[in-house]
Amino acid sequence: MSRKWNSHELPFLPGFTFRDLTKSAFHRPRTLYFKNGYALPRRPTVGIGQDPLLSDQLLQQEISELSFDIADITYGSRDQSLVEEFIPAHVALDKKVLCFNAYFEENVLYSPDEDYRVRPVVIYYYLEDDSMSITEPKVENSGIPQGKRIKRQHLPKNEHGEHYLWKDLNVGMDLKVYGVKYHITQCDDFTKDFLKSEGIIVNDPEPMPVDPYTKHRTNPPPVYTAPPKLNRTHQFLTMDGKVLHFFALWDDTDSLYGETRRVTIQYFLADDMVEIREVHEPNSGRDPFLMRRQKLPKKIKPQYETFPSGVLEVSTEEVDEYYSPKDFQLGQTIKLLGRCFLLYDCDGFTKEYYQQNHPDMEMEPIEVPKKTDVLYERKKEVPPYNGFGSLEDSLQNCLSLIPEPPKKNLQKMLENSDIVLRYAARLDSQNPHDEGRQFILSYFLSNDMISIFEKPTRNSGIIGGRFLEKTRVPKPGSTVDNPEFYSPADFAIGATVEVFSHRFVLTNADRYVLTYLESVSSEIPHETLESLQQKLGVETANNQPSDQNEPSS
Repeated sequence: MSRKWNSHELPFLPGFTFRDLTKSAFHRPRTLYFKNGYALPRRPTVGIGQDPLLSDQLLQQEISELSFDIADITYGSRDQSLVEEFIPAHVALDKKVLCFNAYFEENVLYSPDEDYRVRPVVIYYYLEDDSMSITEPKVENSGIPQGKRIKRQHLPKNEHGEHYLWKDLNVGMDLKVYGVKYHITQCDDFTKDFLKSEGIIVNDPEPMPVDPYTKHRTNPPPVYTAPPKLNRTHQFLTMDGKVLHFFALWDDTDSLYGETRRVTIQYFLADDMVEIREVHEPNSGRDPFLMRRQKLPKKIKPQYETFPSGVLEVSTEEVDEYYSPKDFQLGQTIKLLGRCFLLYDCDGFTKEYYQQNHPDMEMEPIEVPKKTDVLYERKKEVPPYNGFGSLEDSLQNCLSLIPEPPKKNLQKMLENSDIVLRYAARLDSQNPHDEGRQFILSYFLSNDMISIFEKPTRNSGIIGGRFLEKTRVPKPGSTVDNPEFYSPADFAIGATVEVFSHRFVLTNADRYVLTYLESVSSEIPHETLESLQQKLGVETANNQPSDQNEPSS
């Protein structure tokens, strides 16, 4: 109840009431709230339009004013609650469902394999509103539309408008719904306890009948073996995609440009056909298919041997026997269409196939004769140097029409990108004007290149600066076909390095050179390390500054 419908205390008559324009909500307050999925009752604190409700004391006072004074002995105390607590059915029976297992029989027409079909279902009864639903469990690849048969609703019981209640359900009874008779076989434990608590005796569960067609499918049908000539379908279904793979040598030395070639022979078990392919080599100019996939006749009937077989294709009527897996033996020569092939190896699947189906045949690979190695391993000759750039640059002109930069060892470049070995050197020349010229030889470990820088000398008349750009320097006596380049192992103190007809004598080195070479001492000769240790060790022991021959930038 609310008292704010008339704030001016006017009679509650038409024309004396006023509408509160500040109100915007006129709905009734909620009396339920949900906790963990369950609906629980809650007493409202406000009325319609958010008006405050009368308190219990005011309510009892108004009731007492309207009532007569009656003794407490007759009617009890006034403090006693006037209204008992009421819990609605949709709260008390929320999410309480009875579950029954049942089945129905469906007649099958015009089928020689079955007369009827047994289809199991599950019946759900919702206690909160006495509604029911029927669901059929789905079976994979059944070809029958399954799932929910009847949506949740009140199922009619008779023509008088009555519907089924939980009192009408029990194990072993028939439930007729929309012309279909469902027979209940069993129920779950909650349903059984609920019915017993209401005084209903639950019948004993019944077994689910077996579907006759499903039972017929479980019995294996009789197997009929067809003759070998008529059993092509079974061979295709069981052997499809299974191929025997052989490696062979084709002896073609009798032809004009005869040689021995490597080929692969594939035997298809699905249809007993054979295919021969030549091992493809780049720029060979040959078709890899030596023989397309076909059946190879092994023995032709005598009456057809005199007929020229090259005129028409050989039919099955003319052939007495075709090639089979028994004819392919490793280590033997087989003749196919006038060509001789030496079988020397096969793949793993082929070996397993012969172990299972032909255990009497030994499939051991043989070594290829040495005289054929030269015929299959094409000799890779390096083209001659054209005089432009390095040897790698010259080779790129032969590999492609538009030369590309040669590939580099990226790992070596990243590991040694900042490592440079610097040596002091003098020019070994018979010209007296070259005396006193000082050079710095730098060796770059990232790409094995050498650069030479000449230190400026006063009043010499020779301009210092870059003497040699970064390049790879071959050793004297090396050829273009087999070049040999300088490495840190060749740079010892006092050694002579010949750089494009100029001879340089190493006189000193950085201390970092000795530190690095000692870290890779297993790759450096002992004489080179000893010369550096003697040169740098004497200077350290005497505690003297480096002479004018020490490298500097």
